[in-house]
Amino acid sequence: MMRRQAQSAFLLVAALLGGCSSPSPDGGYYGGDRPPQHVPVDLAAIADAQPRFEPLSATGNSPYRALGKSYHPLASANGYTQRGIASWYGSKFHGRRTSSGEPYDMFAMTAAHPRLPLPTYVRVTNLDNGNAVVVKVNDRGPFLHNRIIDLSYAAAYKLDITRRGTGRVEIRAIDRAPQLNAAAAARAPVPPPPVTAPPTGAPGMVLQVGAYANRGNANDMRQRLQRAGYRVVPLSDPLTDSADSADSTRRQQATVYRVQVGPFTSHRA
Repeated sequence: MMRRQAQSAFLLVAALLGGCSSPSPDGGYYGGDRPPQHVPVDLAAIADAQPRFEPLSATGNSPYRALGKSYHPLASANGYTQRGIASWYGSKFHGRRTSSGEPYDMFAMTAAHPRLPLPTYVRVTNLDNGNAVVVKVNDRGPFLHNRIIDLSYAAAYKLDITRRGTGRVEIRAIDRAPQLNAAAAARAPVPPPPVTAPPTGAPGMVLQVGAYANRGNANDMRQRLQRAGYRVVPLSDPLTDSADSADSTRRQQATVYRVQVGPFTSHRA
């Protein structure tokens, strides 16, 4: 409860102090926020955020209140689209903690949204010029003037809305399902390749899986096959394979440990 109250207070103060950096009528910026005095990077060359699977952040995803209004973050962003006015926030918040706990970097491709899960990756398109960027939503806001998203300075620059301060945009959430499926596949154990018997042969046949010069490697393979449920032929005494060398007067001999499964009573393993 205390964490939720503290989070709500933080969001309220942030909203009151600024969070929207479009110019005010007198030429200043709301809440004292403003563009960076020095730009250490080539803003045009900054790459889009790369969507990837991330668990929901430990903070910033609970219901909260800001400026007297209640907000209930969404449980999922799949299929989410929205059109409206975007703003940006800059140097006043640079380095400060966002609602998700990450530090705000006005030169990174990030954004704030009042309801999308943290984090969510979204594609933002400027409806006036067609410019589009992909950003990571990791913060809460904006809460003023019915604006739907607060962009980092870099993202706003690439959409060409930093000079006006705001712009008409469409936001479209990037589905998390492919990233979730990929993460699940990466965590799943990889089963050993199936071992099948030849399509022909008499009952009691055995199938050779491999031949090893090292007895330890042969035993390792036998144990893997046994764990997979196959009947493994006891490791017999090593055989010796002979091969002619280029010099016909010399012969090389190699010790081979053969790993076999079976016997099979039919053509199906």
